[in-house]
Amino acid sequence: MYDPYKALYLHIPFCKQRCAYCDFATRAADRDDPAIADYVDELVLEIRRASREGKLGSIETVYIGGGTPSHIGMGNLSKLLYTLSTSLHLTPEVECTMEANPESLTEPMVKDLWALGVNRLSIGVQSFDDDLLRKLGRVHDAETAKRAIACAQTRFENVSIDLMCGIPGQSHESFAADLACAIEAGVAHVSVYPLTVEENTLLETLVESGALEAPVEDVQAIMMETALRVLDPAGYARYEVASYAKPGFECRHNIAYWTGKPYLGFGTSAVTMTQNEARRMRVQDGQVIDDLDRRQMCAEDLMLGMRMVQGVSDEQVGAAALLLPESLTVFRGLVEAGLAERREGRYLPTVMGWLCGNELYGRIFDMAP
Repeated sequence: MYDPYKALYLHIPFCKQRCAYCDFATRAADRDDPAIADYVDELVLEIRRASREGKLGSIETVYIGGGTPSHIGMGNLSKLLYTLSTSLHLTPEVECTMEANPESLTEPMVKDLWALGVNRLSIGVQSFDDDLLRKLGRVHDAETAKRAIACAQTRFENVSIDLMCGIPGQSHESFAADLACAIEAGVAHVSVYPLTVEENTLLETLVESGALEAPVEDVQAIMMETALRVLDPAGYARYEVASYAKPGFECRHNIAYWTGKPYLGFGTSAVTMTQNEARRMRVQDGQVIDDLDRRQMCAEDLMLGMRMVQGVSDEQVGAAALLLPESLTVFRGLVEAGLAERREGRYLPTVMGWLCGNELYGRIFDMAP
């Protein structure tokens, strides 16, 4: 018997144009490409099948990501959202997020999405600097991004934006200006990601050819600290290594991932995580990509907990020691190394711990290889 699914992810693998850094399962397609309608029809069938099988009865969050969901148009989105509304309890209490890019988000779309049950929009801004946007291969410019945010706010209180740091040619002043723009726009949530050069991307080709300089990790680390220094006084609390939110606007869907809640994924490359007390399994495109036993589940829960500001409690570490006897020694070692601190009965990640995430998470997960 497996635990009920709490989160649902729907992947839309279509964009107007692939960005230079993108390694997701996406492709550029015209909005009227028949492949889009065919893909949505398949998603509709998957959702209905899951509903008949009783898999959607405990869903608390829905996330429609991509790709660029806003690119596929309201006809396709309406079909998808109507299916969701008839297949699960899509009440206002269910957090329903949709990703959008500035160039394809319109006022009529915003109104329709709100009416159909979406209650959170996540807009891929990345930067408010036009030169940097061109380097990233983004379709929009800064003014389009600002208009899209204002447009979204005509209906949505819960608007999130993504920003990148460490973009080639990005100065500390430019990044601070991006953060200031986010604050001025009054968005509820900001995600800050260091740019990474992924294999088989245009960005990798440009960096290897010398056309663009490679991102510098030390510079990115300083910018991540800048994000904390600028956003925190403006009322955005950091609740996860890359996520800031005004009170009450933390992304519940992402928190589900970090707190070990089972989730369903539909669409190309989407991942489903199924678990019970003895086993946790992740499946992607019909292939098992993770199969964890109780000890590995325990280590993973501790590791994911240290992504969060609240860290893990003494009780969690103590309970873990029943399966992982070295837990207390490992966490004391994290404190000694400056990767964590112990305060008020909890082990909390430090800024250095987050910046040295591979070491922090690796030490924990290595308890159950």
